[in-house]
Amino acid sequence: GGDNKHTANNSFFPGKAGDADDAFSGAGANAKVKISKTELKLGNALAPNLPILVANDGRVAPQMFSGGQITSKDIDNLTLTAGQLGQQRARASSNYAGMSVNGAYRDSNKFTFAGGDWKVTKDLTLQYYYANLEDFYKQNFLGLLHVYQIDKDQSFKTDLRWFNTTSDGANADHKAGYGFNGNGGYQRADGEIDNTMGIAMFTYTIGGHSIMVGHQRISDSGGFSYMNSGSMTEGKGTTSAFATGNGGVSFYSFTDSLVSGFNKAGENTTFGQYSYDFARLGVPGLKASAAYLSGKDARERIGATNGTGSEHETDLRVDYVVQSGPLKGFGTTLRQGYFNSNEKAGMSQKQNQTRLIFNYTYNFF
Repeated sequence: GGDNKHTANNSFFPGKAGDADDAFSGAGANAKVKISKTELKLGNALAPNLPILVANDGRVAPQMFSGGQITSKDIDNLTLTAGQLGQQRARASSNYAGMSVNGAYRDSNKFTFAGGDWKVTKDLTLQYYYANLEDFYKQNFLGLLHVYQIDKDQSFKTDLRWFNTTSDGANADHKAGYGFNGNGGYQRADGEIDNTMGIAMFTYTIGGHSIMVGHQRISDSGGFSYMNSGSMTEGKGTTSAFATGNGGVSFYSFTDSLVSGFNKAGENTTFGQYSYDFARLGVPGLKASAAYLSGKDARERIGATNGTGSEHETDLRVDYVVQSGPLKGFGTTLRQGYFNSNEKAGMSQKQNQTRLIFNYTYNFF
């Protein structure tokens, strides 16, 4: 990042004020016990991928959590998951810290969750999950996945998602440091969390081609609330201390794109994506996609009078994973994002991003 390039940038671990550190690292491990079809993981390298918590790997280092998670598939067609997390090591941090929400400078050391996926038929799956970030929010999630197989090489997928998030503990009591900022857009003056978000996505696949269209609607009462510790600082309990680089998790929506989240109060987002799997042309492991998102009607922040916010983004992505040989499992991802907005209702300024990511997965057993 160079000297004096770190300010307001959580992509790199902070060295001296204004600089990015030359290097940083961390290590973690989990113990795993499996009995029948039930698996327990305990450790500090958990990376949940659930509707109510999606660990983020989009920066320099992957996000990891400490705690425990149990998953059971002992009942036919039913997958049950539960767990409790205590701390996180974020995407641009070498140490573990508490968990929080966007805009708060206090944290929590208790995130509990439970839920399940019920495969009603081979084509239909129903989901329910509950999560509680103590002193910040309680969240309920409902999901429906249905795949209609038109013929051997064609399908139509329906994906419906609904979140309801309400305040908990210190946030509900409006205590200092626990307030949510609405992701930069409209939020109640007391910072209390109160939000619903609905998503509908439809994907038509034929051969290697996939076309997806969807729409997302966020309630007027506040931005979508999810675990995000981007406002946390080294001097816990102060707003002036230097940022630690603790970015947020991903959230379970297509609008969690490269640059923006399209997650402000009142925002209506329409989106679409075309993708192609080059395995159909004899190049397995190579995939490419192009997506466009357009968000409108985001509510203006309290006290502002310059109208509702709108934003749009175009994302391009190419992925390749080596399929065989000594480099089997080595992957490369190239992502480009082009973002613009009317810069109202807390919208970001125009920006473009390019990210080149290399990753390697090795199975020891």
